[in-house]
Amino acid sequence: MTLRRLSRVLAIVLCLTVVGFISLPIGRYLLRGAWEEAKILARRRPIEEVIRDTTVDADTRNRLRLVLDVRTFAAESLGLHAGASFTTYTRLDHDTLVLVVSAAERDRLQPHTWWFPIVGRVPYKGFFDFGQALRAASGLRSQDLDTYVRPASAFSTLGWFDDPLVSTTLRLDSLALTITVIHELTHNTVFVPDQVAFNESLASFAGAQGAMAFFRARGSSQAASSVAQRWEDEKLLASFWKGTKASIESTFAANPDDRRARLAGRDTVYSRMRSILLDTLAPRMPTYPRESLANIALDNASLLAHQVYASEPWLFDEALRRNGGDLRATIGDVASLVRDAGDPFAVLRNSLLSASPSRERTSGIVHARARPGDRQ
Repeated sequence: MTLRRLSRVLAIVLCLTVVGFISLPIGRYLLRGAWEEAKILARRRPIEEVIRDTTVDADTRNRLRLVLDVRTFAAESLGLHAGASFTTYTRLDHDTLVLVVSAAERDRLQPHTWWFPIVGRVPYKGFFDFGQALRAASGLRSQDLDTYVRPASAFSTLGWFDDPLVSTTLRLDSLALTITVIHELTHNTVFVPDQVAFNESLASFAGAQGAMAFFRARGSSQAASSVAQRWEDEKLLASFWKGTKASIESTFAANPDDRRARLAGRDTVYSRMRSILLDTLAPRMPTYPRESLANIALDNASLLAHQVYASEPWLFDEALRRNGGDLRATIGDVASLVRDAGDPFAVLRNSLLSASPSRERTSGIVHARARPGDRQ
């Protein structure tokens, strides 16, 4: 076969493969996502240019200056891989970037997952088409699954593209905006395939601690204290989700062969935990308005979705403590530990527990001396 004929055959095979892939639901979904990402990228403007544009309102320009400052701090002081992410800005025509759909079995804590190239299996799916998101949620409910739909104002392409800042993210208050920029840049820096809870929980930790460090470096002690209070509230809420999960698991385990009893038991647990959330925890979480906590859905899908972003936050705090408060070193140590790890949480926990109790930390968390505090 001549080289020209071989090239034609390969081109035909490639075209057929692409057409076949696009005909599948996953192919159509990814194609839509690529199209929306292309539109976001096509409309981006350099942030420096927007800041110089006097036709843009002053508040927007000030917020964009903050984003550039946070980005520089994250790269230079925290060692995050910023690349060209958040050096451009895209103004969207709507208030919500994507709707995220999660689902889970009603009588067991088993998330419904979706598989995607590169990232592996994830327990949620984002939709730029909001109608499609609601139809997907309805379809999942028709399969007798708990379903949870929520908006998201930002996302990361994990460094595959130079992510622009989008207007939905810019609407956040200055504290949340700072946290979000560092959170997303952490995804560019540390990513473990098929370990969504670890990736998101690490990014939540880095976002909070990084924002504290950023505001302290600027002499904004009040802002740093406000972020610290938010982080303490996040950890308290994480404890709530952890305790709720343990109670649900216990209820399900007590009725292994009786689905009706499992469903009745879980409803009792969720009713009790709602009372605890609103009557006991809400007064202790000043950064969470009680009405926002009252609107939180309590079912298996919501429980597992919230845990994705709040799994073992105190474990990361302990790693930071053992690194003498050096966030850059902590992120670097964690990244090294979990590279090629099966269960990154277990690897990190075992590293902290296996350190000699008689030795102080000298160059990393593996030289720590005390057990990480497991808060309930």
